[in-house]
Parts: sequence; C-alpha cells; structure tokens
Amino acid sequence: MNDPTTTPHPVLLAKDLRKSYRMGAGKLDVLRGVSMDLHVGEVAALMGSSGSGKSTLLQLLGLMDSCDGGSVLLRGRRIDGRSAGASARIRASEIGFVFQQFQLIQELSALENVLLPRRIARGMSWFSQRREERRKATQLLNDVGLGARLRHRPNQLSGGEQQRVAIARALVSMPPVVLADEPTGNLDRQTGTEVLELLLRMARERGTAILLATHDPAIAESCERILQLEDGQLVLPTSEQTSTP
Repeated sequence: MNDPTTTPHPVLLAKDLRKSYRMGAGKLDVLRGVSMDLHVGEVAALMGSSGSGKSTLLQLLGLMDSCDGGSVLLRGRRIDGRSAGASARIRASEIGFVFQQFQLIQELSALENVLLPRRIARGMSWFSQRREERRKATQLLNDVGLGARLRHRPNQLSGGEQQRVAIARALVSMPPVVLADEPTGNLDRQTGTEVLELLLRMARERGTAILLATHDPAIAESCERILQLEDGQLVLPTSEQTSTP
C-alpha cells in the first residue's frame, strides 16, 4: 500500500464543509466547518454518534448533496457545485459507494447492477464497449465470490451476497476513492467481518482510498486513521485530522 505520509497531495480534500437543513422555522446545522483529507491507498474510519453528521459528510464528498459552504477537491480539482449530470458522471467513474442498505436495483441482475456505473460513465460509447465492460464486471464478481450468481437478482441473494455485489459495483470503475457508509450495519457479525475484510483487501490491492463511516470501534481499529465527528465538527487534533493547513 502507498504510505499516505509520503504522498504529496491528497486524493480527496474537503475544506470547511458546512451543511444545514431547515427545521420548521429554525435551522439545523449538521456540519459546521469540516476539513479533512484522504490519501492514495489510505483507509480511514469516520466515527461519531447517530446524528453527528457522518452520512451527511459522505453525501457531500460523493456529490450526492450540495454543501452550503466550503469545497471538495478530487485529485486536485474542485468537484463540488457542478450540475446534476456532471456530478453523476464523476460518481460513476471516480467515486465508489458502499451503503448499509446495499442500494441495489431489484429489477436488475447482479451483473447488471455492477455494470450500471459503467453505463453512466460511458454514455453513448457504452454500446461499442459493452462486451469489454461485461468481461471486467464478470471478473470482478468472480473476485468477490459470486461468479456463479451473475444472473441472480438481489431478492435471490443473501445480505452478505448483496453487499458483495455492492462492493463489486463500487470498484468496477477503478475509482481512486470509495465511500462506505456503515457497510456491515445490516449484516451479522461473522458475515460483516468477511465483507469488511473483502472490501479492504480489494481496495488495497487497487490502491483505492477508503473513507468508512462506522460506529463500531472494532471496525475503526482495522483502519489506519480514525476521524471523530461530534456535533458537526471533527474533534481530533488538527495534526491527526488532516495534513492540510
């Protein structure tokens, strides 16, 4: 794995991210100036109690929601504030996601779910590239142990198998970053451990950086760095949060 301390520039950088939601006549400040970075090949845990802002931070980093202030840079270029279409293309090609609820499309097979980001990323060139994309996705499902279940739909798969499909989908574009939101939260302890080990192994083999939101200290300890969110702010010392001034 690449040593994040020797990588000159972070692959993902957040600066002073802020996010609030209207609550009736009032306002709820969910993120109140969060700055953090993530380096090539690094695995970092994002911890915090329910309501601390973990999921909101992942949504902003992954362009699934817009921030009220601050910026997000991916491989040195600013990616926040873009159109819905541009954000979708960035997500499809450069940011992988693994969710607690799997977020698979029930009408699609395992293989079709994995291929979905590639179809979005390829656009009109998909039709000329679909055979090669299908080959790569099939190999990835083989790598996660589901080579015999390519045509199965999510309701025909166990929870652990569905999360393996989600891992394959997150990695199919070889993204520099994967954001994982409580990826083992809906799995029993043994299955969750197996799925987590699979995610970490496959990402490390590819040099992919992972930011993993979790409330489980045991999972956090398997990561190289822990970021703690409390009341919408990172509470670790600055030197441990980020190398960026």
